Amino acid sequence: MTYCVGLLLNEGMVLLSDTRTNAGLDNIATYRKMFHFENPGERIITIVTAGSLSVTQTTISRLRDAMDDKDATPETSVMLAPTMLKVAEIVGNVLADVRREIDQKLSMSQGASATMIVAGQRKGGGMRMFLIYPEGNFIEATEDTPFLQIGEHKYGKPILDRVVKPSTSLADAQKAVLLSMDSTLRSNLSVGMPLDLCVINRDELRIGILRRFEAGDESFRAMSEAWSNALREGFSRIPI
Repeated sequence: MTYCVGLLLNEGMVLLSDTRTNAGLDNIATYRKMFHFENPGERIITIVTAGSLSVTQTTISRLRDAMDDKDATPETSVMLAPTMLKVAEIVGNVLADVRREIDQKLSMSQGASATMIVAGQRKGGGMRMFLIYPEGNFIEATEDTPFLQIGEHKYGKPILDRVVKPSTSLADAQKAVLLSMDSTLRSNLSVGMPLDLCVINRDELRIGILRRFEAGDESFRAMSEAWSNALREGFSRIPI
């Protein structure tokens, strides 16, 4: 399993994904789940994935192949699509097609599934963020719900509900997604490091920050310990 989260804020977008993939307790591996499609100054698209590795990897590969196709059109390539809504439609269609093809190769009891968060901005358009379902349909982040999650989302949701709003700064947003991930890491062994963090500033149309947190990262460990201490201190002060 996995955990990925994306925040859509006034200042920009923040995305975080883990890298653990497991097919049983004795078969655990690390695979990148964050992918970037970038033409600096023209558009930036970041996709994070959760679910069947065969589905997600095939989908990303087909999206890249469509970009390189000499006959690519705004209907087939995310780098030519006129709007972020069209980008979401292209990704959704490819994901649904790949899922159906792989399902046909598997028995009914082994159906493959995957979800994705697609975030980005093109020149002349606003920032948008979508959650793409296995069937290809999608929902969009809004001012009322400025974050999207996929995978093992329940453990990291409470802090986002309490802290994140459109006016949250990018610095605080990075802290929020990392602490959201920390809560998930503590409660679910199917989510694991390294972690990939991406920050995209509004209207810059390029990646602003791209960072990997390896296991044992000192800054992440210090943040985790500080959060644990703050929770314990706050709990002790609450009257019965």
